Amino acid sequence: MNIDSIQNGVVIDHITAGCGMKLYHLLGLDTIECSVALIRNVGSKKMGRKDIIKIDAAIPVNLDVIGYVDPDATVNVIRDGQLVEKKSIPMPEQLVNVIQCKNPRCITSCEQELAHVVRLTDREQKVYRCIYCETKAN
Repeated sequence: MNIDSIQNGVVIDHITAGCGMKLYHLLGLDTIECSVALIRNVGSKKMGRKDIIKIDAAIPVNLDVIGYVDPDATVNVIRDGQLVEKKSIPMPEQLVNVIQCKNPRCITSCEQELAHVVRLTDREQKVYRCIYCETKAN
């Protein structure tokens, strides 16, 4: 398989194998007008297997979403075909309107304009909970 290099854009690397598609959807990459390559189950000396996302445009990406899905992923910024910045992404303390509370009795179910906010409650287990009802987020 041959995926061309990008001249200006973003490469999300070291994504845990199988998490690339979830990240693709949460970042809204299916709605943008530039080329996006999602490469799954790539061999990696460091990880065994990994996913990679290449975005062929210098667009802003939500680092909180990346940190939520896979805090071990890295974001590489490419300009003029050269790597100009490499970022490690920590787990965010809070996410707003990224995921929705699954509890049908949560206030966010009936108050449509209320933001869906989840907060990190257990960093080791990667557990986020709704700030309104304490339901565990997926």
